[in-house]
Amino acid sequence: MDEQQLIAGCKSENRLAQRELYEKYARRMLAVCLRYVNDMETARDLLQDGFVRVFTNIHSYTGSGSFEGWLRKIFVNGALEYLRKSDVLRESTDLENSAELVQPDSSAIENLSAAELMKVIQELPAGFRTVFNMFAIEGYSHKEISEILGITESTSRSQFTRARQLLQKRIKELYK
Repeated sequence: MDEQQLIAGCKSENRLAQRELYEKYARRMLAVCLRYVNDMETARDLLQDGFVRVFTNIHSYTGSGSFEGWLRKIFVNGALEYLRKSDVLRESTDLENSAELVQPDSSAIENLSAAELMKVIQELPAGFRTVFNMFAIEGYSHKEISEILGITESTSRSQFTRARQLLQKRIKELYK
């Protein structure tokens, strides 16, 4: 089945279409969940919850825009809801206490595989990782992040800056 047939099948609650849709997108959406939580079990729970939401709300997909983008938004929102309930930004450190911004040499970044980069991102503290993912990967503005997470724009900016500092420091350590 092509994507439009899968969507139509899911809208009519066809179990085979739902299964095929799940199998087609589960790996990519699990990767989205893993970017926000650092625990495979929690990511799998978010994946299952996300697909329940997808199948419950598939009638709201109008066909305008990318279906995968629509799916991704559901999974990102589910992960963010989980993180809000966990109060991930509570354990932030002051920017003054952060290490100085380091500049890894460009060869270190070029030699970094996507899997290594994802691993380094997953090692970030939850608050830093959340804001980094939302800003650098999902493309949210600091204003949008502040509204979604219930924090100030300056907190979003400082969380992103700290995340970048830690990532740069870790990349430099990997390639010493």
